[in-house]
Amino acid sequence: MTLRLTHKLLAGAVMLACAGLAQAATLTISCGTVGQDYDSCKRLTDEWARKTGNTVQLLSIPNSSTEILDLYKKMFASHAADVDVVIVDAVWPAQIGEHLLDLKEAASDEVKKHFPALIQNNTVHERLVALPWFADVGLLYYRKDLLDKYQQPVPKTWEEFTHAARVVQEGERQGGRADFSGYVWEGKAYEGLTCNALEWVHSDGGGTFVDNTTGQISIDVAKTGGAFDRAAQWVGTISPKTVLGFGEEEARSVFQNGNAAFMRNWHYVWDLLQGADSRVKDKVGVALLPAGEAGQSATLGGWQLGVSKYSRHQKQATELVMYLTSEKIQKRRAIEGAYMPTYPALYRDSEVKASSPFFGELHDVLEKAVPRPAAITAARYNAVSASIWDAAHEVLKGQTRGEEAAKKLKDDLSRLKGEQW
Repeated sequence: MTLRLTHKLLAGAVMLACAGLAQAATLTISCGTVGQDYDSCKRLTDEWARKTGNTVQLLSIPNSSTEILDLYKKMFASHAADVDVVIVDAVWPAQIGEHLLDLKEAASDEVKKHFPALIQNNTVHERLVALPWFADVGLLYYRKDLLDKYQQPVPKTWEEFTHAARVVQEGERQGGRADFSGYVWEGKAYEGLTCNALEWVHSDGGGTFVDNTTGQISIDVAKTGGAFDRAAQWVGTISPKTVLGFGEEEARSVFQNGNAAFMRNWHYVWDLLQGADSRVKDKVGVALLPAGEAGQSATLGGWQLGVSKYSRHQKQATELVMYLTSEKIQKRRAIEGAYMPTYPALYRDSEVKASSPFFGELHDVLEKAVPRPAAITAARYNAVSASIWDAAHEVLKGQTRGEEAAKKLKDDLSRLKGEQW
């Protein structure tokens, strides 16, 4: 009897062990590749894997958000189960939401803790297709030491900014630094230029290209054209002509190597600028972008995490997303990597505020940030954005004037819209 009982107990233990093994899964997640994104995601997914007994692999994706979206569309079109968790740009939920699980029930206790605008952004036809991973807005980085050296204040307007950039650039070049620039930014024809263009135009009262509520084309031709022309005047003067090929990382490289006075970029670069290999460590300040006649504007950015509905491990993938987007993990990422949390409460957290001196100001900036017209234009947003960046790029290259480009853009967007989006 004792031997048979022992055998039964052992058999039961083996069955339980096998059941446990059956529940473990190998997941694939696509994380960011820019800056420290990959290392942060690898470290956190490894921690989760050790805690849960699962395995997590990281999918290599392009740097360009446009190329990432193209990759996703190809995978989703074939219903590929190669990736379980995907990183989602702020402008993608309406474009790829049909391929992602509804996380509303799983995240019911967490939803109310995030910035409402981000949850709304990620909700498509009442389905919560992704959870906020980190927020972002366009910011102005500047060299504190050089503004002090040339007695220039932190600029509040585009006019003050242009003047300060020119003064610092001229002073540094006269000192023998022929390759020094006043300003670097994302000027190549891609999504990053759309973000810059929105900030220029909206700050001048020129609208958001497409109204985010009504879907109407909202271009003020004169103001949009004027904002484009102002930016074109930077190229070859306070900005190198090569800026027309710059994305986020190209701009960061120039600035981090000490070769520019100002830079427009996202929040992720702050921690990198403070790294041991940075030539501008402890020399950088952060400010709101300069204001136009209608005030200051910053494009809303950020990334989310969603679960592919073609995943073979939806339960584990959902648990991984809940872990990575949790308040606890976002606090760690804010402190360790200066990522902007999507929980308003963390902007009041003393440890988070101590990690980045300007975190306290970012709460209000994030609440007022300008979204791109992605939700309202849905599947046509990529074409809308391409029309915007192409129009801006033509002006920046000197191939057309601002008002002419704005008129053509208005016509192009009207054709894309048709009767309705």
